[in-house]
Amino acid sequence: MTVATLSFPLRATSLPALAGRVQVPAYDPRGLRTGIVHFGVGAFHRSHQAMYLDRLLNLGAAHDWAICGVGVLPGDARVRDALRAQDHLYTLLTRAPDGHSEARVIGAVHDYLFAPDDPEAVCERLAHPATRIVSLTVTEGGYSLNNATGEFDPGGDVLHDLQPGAVPRSTLGFLTEGLRRRRERGLRPFTVMSCDNIQGNGHVTRRVLTAFARRRDPELADWIDREVAFPNSMVDRITPVTTDAVRADLEREYGVQDACPVVAEAFTQWVLEDHFTCGRPPLEDVGVQLVPDVEPYELMKLRLLNAAHQAMSYPALLDGHTFVHEVCQQPDYAQFLLDYMTLEARPTLRPVPGIDLDAYSHDLIARFSNPAIQDTLARLIVDGSERIPKFLLPVAREQAARIQAGQGGDLRRCALVVAAWSAYVAQAATRGDRLDDVRAADLTHAALAAQVTPGAFLHQPDVFGDLSAAPAFVQAYLDARAALAAHGPLGALRALHAAPTQGEHA
Repeated sequence: MTVATLSFPLRATSLPALAGRVQVPAYDPRGLRTGIVHFGVGAFHRSHQAMYLDRLLNLGAAHDWAICGVGVLPGDARVRDALRAQDHLYTLLTRAPDGHSEARVIGAVHDYLFAPDDPEAVCERLAHPATRIVSLTVTEGGYSLNNATGEFDPGGDVLHDLQPGAVPRSTLGFLTEGLRRRRERGLRPFTVMSCDNIQGNGHVTRRVLTAFARRRDPELADWIDREVAFPNSMVDRITPVTTDAVRADLEREYGVQDACPVVAEAFTQWVLEDHFTCGRPPLEDVGVQLVPDVEPYELMKLRLLNAAHQAMSYPALLDGHTFVHEVCQQPDYAQFLLDYMTLEARPTLRPVPGIDLDAYSHDLIARFSNPAIQDTLARLIVDGSERIPKFLLPVAREQAARIQAGQGGDLRRCALVVAAWSAYVAQAATRGDRLDDVRAADLTHAALAAQVTPGAFLHQPDVFGDLSAAPAFVQAYLDARAALAAHGPLGALRALHAAPTQGEHA
């Protein structure tokens, strides 16, 4: 490990001094023009989509496709302040399992608007003819989607934005107003490109945005539905929360003082449907897979990687673990995850062109086991009530239907994860720990009720929908609760390793 003798604050003026220590832009960030407006400039966007645009810019292409970030949440003010102080530059630090790391300054996010400061500026940026793509990483909870019905279900700022004359506060409100102005001015609509972990994210975005617009202006909704492109996408790169230790490592090893660096694994993947309203940058030149059908890749990632994150987290947290890599380096947990993927998730997938699912599953365990990433279980369970219904429960639902039809199937690992989730929520309530979930109150009430009536945790229609009435799932969940109580998380996992598959048992 090298140690920098001098360090410099990250600014456009400091790039020449940093050029010998880190990779710096081969282009002038000050000469870029906005082509993409992005809502949700968090760590993942900066390690993934912005990184791909930076690759293109370094090839001498796409100078009119730079990103203007937009923040709508109060916490986004921190991103505004950090990026503004650094001329919108930040450092991407990638870490491989062998300890090798690379640092690279990204300049693709060349502007940033904090919507509460000036909502009109955001609306006008969306309406500007140069804006041709609006992309989103607003998390699974940012779509006002009912998990049980899959339909538009507004609340909070989205509900505010539906009031007559309301100044937009939400992403849906801004998108609709931007598109309204473009229609009024005779401009082609921008493409709306979701990069969130939602099955059929383009289809979902179309559904919720047109439903929002229809409550304001049915003719506008029809125009959006007819004219706007909503490409589906699959995005993949493990990107943990940036800590003070990451900032200190960056300064010590590379001499970069950066208030908002991002750390990520070396692996990255982006599969994107090639469907755009006003053109797109040549993303295929930098490794993006442009395909006619994203769904096979999307289901693979959601039901294997994302669901496995949830599957490991709750048993491991109950077992006293903190870091993902520590869990996945333990044979019992690694086998549990592989069994979930092989026996429960993969039978629900379509063939994925060019992908060996067995190799992909084992590669996931290797990626999770990377000690250099220092990813935490606590990060993975934020808003679990949004993630589990989208990642894990579709697998359980399909397997329950197979069992009900006498076609075999297995869902006991899914059920164990839900039982561990309930136990973790009850434990947090007993200890007085904060539960970082949009449904924290309802989850806590149900988990505490389940201590008296074991099946009560499943009586949350917005989370479980009709799965709470599926006999195979309910019984497997009750069995898992009993196993956790009798043997603890590790004992419950080991019991599943030793047992026949559910279909064989049945």
